[in-house]
Amino acid sequence: MVGADAALGLRRLSRTGRRLGRRRHDVDGKAARRRLAAIHLNLPILFPPPVEGEPNQAEKATIAQLVAFNDKKSGLRQDTIHPASDHRLRAGGLARWPGGVDLRKLGEWTDSNYEPEREISRDEMLDNISLYWLTNTAASSARLYYESFATDFSTQRLDLPVAVSIFPGELFLPPRLWGERVYSRLFYWNEAAHGGHFAAFEQPAVFVEELRAAFRALPHGG
Repeated sequence: MVGADAALGLRRLSRTGRRLGRRRHDVDGKAARRRLAAIHLNLPILFPPPVEGEPNQAEKATIAQLVAFNDKKSGLRQDTIHPASDHRLRAGGLARWPGGVDLRKLGEWTDSNYEPEREISRDEMLDNISLYWLTNTAASSARLYYESFATDFSTQRLDLPVAVSIFPGELFLPPRLWGERVYSRLFYWNEAAHGGHFAAFEQPAVFVEELRAAFRALPHGG
């Protein structure tokens, strides 16, 4: 991405992403620190939790969410290619019919009370499923999580300007205190009114407004 930015003549840029996108930000940030003005995250990877001393009530609530998610809802691992002993078998089932997993996760991970069609049209959901089903890439796309979970899904400190948007239907809702402990130049933290794990897909207008608000708040000169 750094090379592509240079080829396009971009001297100063900001980026947004979540999960593995955040890892990409971290790598690119080290490679092009002077050109990357800031990053925006809508799923900050703040686990293991950066707890200091006895956690407060907000921290305890988030820790409980993380435990519950790990036990019951981490479908990207449990429903696809985890554990390692049967990952090929599970991946095969996912390739044959990704719609079952996708529809269920759209219900669980959107801010819709398990009714994703309230927020995302059926055509949009079918388009999303078809991208993986017709190209037979559901298993290979999920394998990325299997191979990178131990290394990329962990708290990593960032020393460039960071903005964070928290959506109410997200997998877990970290307190700002954790962001302040990990991101030394945190300049924006906001809890959006609507949206879940697939915020840009589910609530594009809300997501775009979050981006605008975040980068408007960026201190002059980064």
